[in-house]
Amino acid sequence: MPVPNPAALEFFLTRRSRPAKTLAAPVPDRQELTTLLTAAARTPDHGKLEPWRFIVLEKAALARLSERIRPLADKLGIDADKVEKAYRQYADADLAVAVVFSPKDSEKVPHSEQLYSAGAVCLSLLNAALAAGWGANWLSGWASHDRSFCEDGLGLAPHESIAGFIHIGTETVAPPERPRPDLEKIVEWVSE
Repeated sequence: MPVPNPAALEFFLTRRSRPAKTLAAPVPDRQELTTLLTAAARTPDHGKLEPWRFIVLEKAALARLSERIRPLADKLGIDADKVEKAYRQYADADLAVAVVFSPKDSEKVPHSEQLYSAGAVCLSLLNAALAAGWGANWLSGWASHDRSFCEDGLGLAPHESIAGFIHIGTETVAPPERPRPDLEKIVEWVSE
């Protein structure tokens, strides 16, 4: 018989991301963050390839990245409202972890499965932070898909990309609950 963990199930049934713009200092220290990264790295990983890695971005690094946003937006012709939102994502943050998708050559494990593993790492880190009592949010944004931003700003290799930025900090405002999926519309039961 399975051994239930009601507290863990209740966490998953009630978990809620916190908007990054509502997170502030203090943030986890290196020891606390190492625990969260350890939890995140215990994710499904077909072939044990570890097709992901972490870049911990502290306040000064985030400020440096924010200064790349406006020139990059001008070059790409990004709308002004999107520019300000992207700028604030970095300029106002105290801590974010970039989860880097770093696929490995494998005859056995396709690229798509490795990408799913990187996404699972993002969700695992988000949930670990929330379970530890921190506010957290998973973001990406247009800049994270630009090669110059990724390679020059973050040091990614040409074959790597951003799976997500997990912002972690102290929640300043409790977010309202949002509508959740209607299972009647998305679940199909197959008995034969």
